[in-house]
Amino acid sequence: MKIVFAAQGNIISSMGFTAEENFSAMEQGRTGIQKITREDFLSFSFYASLVDDGKLNKKFSALGNHLNYTRLEEIFILSIADVIEKSGVDVKSENTLLIISTTKGNINLLEEENYGGFSEKRLLLAKMASEITRYFGMKNYPLVVSNACISGVLAIITAQRLIYSGQYDNVIVSGGDLVSEFTLSGFNSFKALSDEPCKPYDAARKGITLGEGCGTLLLTSNERLLNINDKKIKVAGGSVSNDANHISGPSRTGEELALAVSNAMKEAECGSAIDFISAHGTATAFNDEMESKAFSVAGLQNVPLNSMKGFFGHTLGAAGVIEAVVTLETMKRNVLLPSQGFQNSGVSEQLNIITQREKREVNTSLKTASGFGGCNAAVIFKSI
Repeated sequence: MKIVFAAQGNIISSMGFTAEENFSAMEQGRTGIQKITREDFLSFSFYASLVDDGKLNKKFSALGNHLNYTRLEEIFILSIADVIEKSGVDVKSENTLLIISTTKGNINLLEEENYGGFSEKRLLLAKMASEITRYFGMKNYPLVVSNACISGVLAIITAQRLIYSGQYDNVIVSGGDLVSEFTLSGFNSFKALSDEPCKPYDAARKGITLGEGCGTLLLTSNERLLNINDKKIKVAGGSVSNDANHISGPSRTGEELALAVSNAMKEAECGSAIDFISAHGTATAFNDEMESKAFSVAGLQNVPLNSMKGFFGHTLGAAGVIEAVVTLETMKRNVLLPSQGFQNSGVSEQLNIITQREKREVNTSLKTASGFGGCNAAVIFKSI
């Protein structure tokens, strides 16, 4: 069976435009979440993590014409281009595929002031993805994964299986989403938006903080595309499940996420030897409680764990990829980062939540995600 390596990664967020910049900011305890007051969004102030438009415009000007691409497409192109440059992967090869992970795509085009001359077809996820592949001159039609907030992790699992099956040698997984009036209004209607920076798993948590950005990860069976100075890491196992509990509320027992975790661990043949968990941790009452039960059911309650939402906000379809890239950096650097915003446990089951930066050997990691509709996903990264 082929080994599927996790190779180069990129992150574009409010904290930087490379994986290295973002990880460095996190090590320093800097969060990208700020209080935002913008009349073109909502009539009230809110907390969010937003990509800097000035920096985005300056960087994209070196790659293309702003009139040809939407704001999200520009973020995708910049992120993917960084991975291509660092890895040297041949994107025009028939053996290379692009998978786009997103929940809303160009959703900001619903707002009249953002039309920018684009046709309404640009709202279609497939159209957006095809414009991105056309920019890079890719031969294969892109695959779009849009399954609520597990989209990013599911895209990684899908890429792993496509390479395992011999359909492709290289798959670039890129996840991106924007903070827009639509998403803010939607989560606010659920009364799920926090009126302060989110606090995953904390007793005083009040809900979600939204974020925007893009994460890109190259998966490959070609060992020559790896950075020779990095630890070699493979995608060792992955699994999905659905609890069918409620359109927006997760399982109350956590058994279904635990099932996805257990199946991923079984495929990875890692026993219970997990060194680190990058959990979903949205800071909502039900999600964090469900996760605590799931990790207890899976026997992982003592494994060091964090949520990255306190740094990036909840980046929806980008979250799984962004947080996977940080997980890989954690493994390469052997550094555990704290769960931003956490002070006192507010879940019923024990969790070993990281509260301070710690140097520790990290050879096997678990990344999980859960989303609306009861979907759950888990993927295992393992050094070799």
